[in-house]
Amino acid sequence: MAVLVTGVAGFIGFHVARTLLARGEEVVGIDNLNDYYSVALKESRLAELRPHNRFSFHKLDFSDDVTLMETLRDAGIDRIVHLGAQPGVRYSIEHPMAYAKANLVGHLSMLELARHTPGLKHFVYASSSSVYGGNAKQPFAETDPVEHPVSLYAATKRADELMSVSYAHLYGFPQTGLRFFTVYGPSGRPDMAVWLFTEALFQNKPIKLFDDGRLLRDFTYVDDIVAGVLAVLDGPPNGERPHRLYNIGNNKPEPVTKLLEIIEQAAGRKASVISEPMQPGDVPATYADIDAIRRDHGFEPTTPLEVGVPRFVDWYRRWRGL
Repeated sequence: MAVLVTGVAGFIGFHVARTLLARGEEVVGIDNLNDYYSVALKESRLAELRPHNRFSFHKLDFSDDVTLMETLRDAGIDRIVHLGAQPGVRYSIEHPMAYAKANLVGHLSMLELARHTPGLKHFVYASSSSVYGGNAKQPFAETDPVEHPVSLYAATKRADELMSVSYAHLYGFPQTGLRFFTVYGPSGRPDMAVWLFTEALFQNKPIKLFDDGRLLRDFTYVDDIVAGVLAVLDGPPNGERPHRLYNIGNNKPEPVTKLLEIIEQAAGRKASVISEPMQPGDVPATYADIDAIRRDHGFEPTTPLEVGVPRFVDWYRRWRGL
């Protein structure tokens, strides 16, 4: 039987699929390869996965429920890792309909696929730390109220969680939502701070620090994220409680200024900095309480910023041929 990974050409989806293949799983990947960021980067990830004889890929948009069902009806899937989505807080300000299609209609399409998949063992899906909005209490815990999102992106992710709760109640198949906290690492997303800072540094362009650099983020290395995703995938909730939510983060908020300092050290360059005000939809800090996922699945992040960021910078040099 196979694991379906949506967004398989995306950052986290690629790393999850690669690790599943490495442990001997059969993986079915889907992605629509949209141009939100470099399609060439997405294709390069797929190029690493395609040689595996246990990997198959379908280019499709999972918000198209008819095509989704027709394509995957006989794919032999028994687990789903739904990571595909329209990401980005700031992009949602200017392109709201992209989020309605991918994150709302798309999530519902995936839930429909899941409930019509005989013998489905587990449906794991990506949520986001953004659902906590501007919560003042730190660290963010899964029991905290999340009814005041400050971006459309956050609102769609919270809606996904609620849809999953209803489907778990109605149809009983096990589901787990994961609230990711600022994931970074090799082959990362070009719209994230780690990439943006590194690229600006190598291009001798100024780097924008929002809120005068006072922002705090719980930066989480992708290998730690993948370990958590697979641990959760392998431990579905029981029948009495078919839906669960977990934070998955590094459990250590770091100043964005520290991120920049480590990038400067790894690149051997000094940045020119421009201070900018806080952006609409942004929050001053994120900080994951990971007691629940630690207790239930043994999750323990092991990669500090000082180790993970130089790995990204090394990868970026190779990617750009520097």
